[in-house]
Amino acid sequence: MNSTRTLWVGLATLLIASFAVLLWVGSEIHRQSPPMPERVVGPKGEAIFTRKDIETGRQVWQSIGGQQLGSIWGHGGYVAPDWSADWLHREAEAVMDVWARREAGAESYKKLDAGAVAAYQARVQALMRPNTYDTATKTIRLDADRVEAIRNVASHYIRLFGNDPATATLREAYAMRNDTVPDAEHRRQLTAFYWWTAWAAVTQRPGSDITYTANWPADELVGNTPTAGAFVWTVFSVLFLIAGIALLGWHYAVNHGEELAPSLPRSDPLASIRLTSSMKATAKYFWVVIALFLTQILLGAITAHYQVEGQQAYGFALADVLPYSLTRTWHTQLAVLWIATAWLGMGLYIGPAISGHEPRFQRLGVNLLWVCLLIIVIGAFAGQWFAVMQKLGLERNFWFGHQGWEYVDLGRFWQWFLFIGLGLWLTLVGRSLWPAIRSGGESRSIVVLLFLSTVAIGLFYAAGLMWGEHTSLSMVEYWRWWVVHLWVEGFFEVFAVAVMSFLFTRLGLLQTKTATTAVLFATIVFMAGGVLGTLHHLYFTGTPTAVIALGASFSALEVVPLAYVGFEAYHSYRMGKATPWMQRYRWPIMFFIAVAFWNLVGAGLFGFLINPPLSLYYMQGLNLTPTHGHTALFGVYGMLGIGLMLFCLRGLKPDVAWNEKVLRTAFWAMNIGLAGMALFTLLPLGILQLNAALEHGYWYARSAEFMQQPIVDLLVWMRVPADTLFSVGALALAWFVFRLWVAPRRVAIIAEAPARA
Repeated sequence: MNSTRTLWVGLATLLIASFAVLLWVGSEIHRQSPPMPERVVGPKGEAIFTRKDIETGRQVWQSIGGQQLGSIWGHGGYVAPDWSADWLHREAEAVMDVWARREAGAESYKKLDAGAVAAYQARVQALMRPNTYDTATKTIRLDADRVEAIRNVASHYIRLFGNDPATATLREAYAMRNDTVPDAEHRRQLTAFYWWTAWAAVTQRPGSDITYTANWPADELVGNTPTAGAFVWTVFSVLFLIAGIALLGWHYAVNHGEELAPSLPRSDPLASIRLTSSMKATAKYFWVVIALFLTQILLGAITAHYQVEGQQAYGFALADVLPYSLTRTWHTQLAVLWIATAWLGMGLYIGPAISGHEPRFQRLGVNLLWVCLLIIVIGAFAGQWFAVMQKLGLERNFWFGHQGWEYVDLGRFWQWFLFIGLGLWLTLVGRSLWPAIRSGGESRSIVVLLFLSTVAIGLFYAAGLMWGEHTSLSMVEYWRWWVVHLWVEGFFEVFAVAVMSFLFTRLGLLQTKTATTAVLFATIVFMAGGVLGTLHHLYFTGTPTAVIALGASFSALEVVPLAYVGFEAYHSYRMGKATPWMQRYRWPIMFFIAVAFWNLVGAGLFGFLINPPLSLYYMQGLNLTPTHGHTALFGVYGMLGIGLMLFCLRGLKPDVAWNEKVLRTAFWAMNIGLAGMALFTLLPLGILQLNAALEHGYWYARSAEFMQQPIVDLLVWMRVPADTLFSVGALALAWFVFRLWVAPRRVAIIAEAPARA
């Protein structure tokens, strides 16, 4: 009891301290984010852009898909360029071309000798890097040559986002539909927004030689090279990782003993749990999981194919009705939605199973929440289609269309709807768990942790409501990663760990006291790096340099618990072999073992590959990022969602014989397919891009010139076998779930006396 209380105190202290620091960092980001000028003027005071131009341009950018079509400051899609880096390089070259035409009579600066080019490069840095923002008048004043260069680059973008035949090839390479922005004034305003993001990337902070984005993106032409802090904190992040693994190894050596219960049940204790009406009603959640999962895979295939045929699918002009930015939006959103639905269904199922209590109107609440889920998906996706097709209007886009922020693209109305739905879920799960918390018992700490993680899941999505339509990009990124990192990767994982620990104790395989200590310790270790580790996403988003120091230090600690997931996989495997009746749970446990593997490889190895500041400086937004993203999001959270779903399905259909061959096919096809996708396409393509970024600059690694090479097309096509195999696995899983309700084969179950919490 004392050790458990100590762990609770330690967890509470850790969370209070971590969130205090995280909130302080947020205040600093708000204070030091790149300024939004009221006017951008030329040497004679003539207006080039206004604040309204820049803010309206951002609204236009969001309405066409935002981060789903190319990226800003490295966050977003991978087929179109990073618009900040692309504009910055084009503007610098355009300035030097102006000088070459006027001073040397040359068509381009590239026609000059090396000495002249080097002189121009030093001169362009001296022109573009100084900060000419006047805080008193909130005005940015530009040199005449730079104004001319901006107009030249803007002209290119206006043609690109329209329907000009001269840029048709480039639109296809970027997977942009013709007339992406049909309104000419909106195209002009869009260029104002892109210019401002590039201005922040090259302009030095007041009193510093480091730009607002910490010298990102890498481009020697404008003097953007890694900062000293990026080198220093990369070294420290490696040291923190080694120290953390050493400490955790010492902990395991001293404290890790036998966790298996001394005497195991002779039959399945969970088979005796009485199914309540609300528990039975959760079945429809898992049907939705399968439907959303299959739809996500289909959209993923279309999105990947757009990288080869930018506007078509085997000759059909698909971009006219379903453009790339929309398929990618739905693909990334569905990944979160089906995984979250699996976990929400698990929570609704496990609550009454733990307490043995069915609250009044629980079934009605479960059914109402399911209907709300369908309305949110259909309504939000319809709004996004109208937005991207430019049929919604900018005045309605923020609330009902496309917000443009990767993973949190839902319009604000649908975000509020989802938040209210999560509140309903929290209420339903909480009130079904409450009797088990009040009754106490050995499992109380695990149930309390499960309840608290439910509260966090219900409430922390509110971070997605913390920004407005014109909030600074830096602050939007700050709150957005609260949702993506803390909500999805943090509290859902604590919820899953608590659920699995409780299941294994109820099965009689783990000693409750040992499991309680283990789950609390695991939560402390994970949250020690997980909360402040959020900051590693914010190195180059217009944030102060303290973000790099804190993010590098604590994101390294995120990898520490993943280094020992092999222990958990081994124990899970032993549990699966412990008693003959555990064969009933073989495949849920196999998916948990897959979670352990992908936790180590996808979240651990591929995650740490890109997390240190110096690594991310060159890798952010390259295909090494989706290498980590795919193997971590599906490999960890997707596999975990499927494993939890299978546990529920075993309880919902206790007397139905499972088709082992179909589940074996689903398990191995999805795992091998995921590995093939990463190893044969995403990883080698990311390495090629990294080499290009190191040699020529980040802009080149994301350019059409690089991405349209035959080797890139070959690597994209090499995804087909792996994607096909993965799809076979998903279809096998869908067939398995379908047959549980349609023509199932029933078997007799021998259970012990009803289990109590």
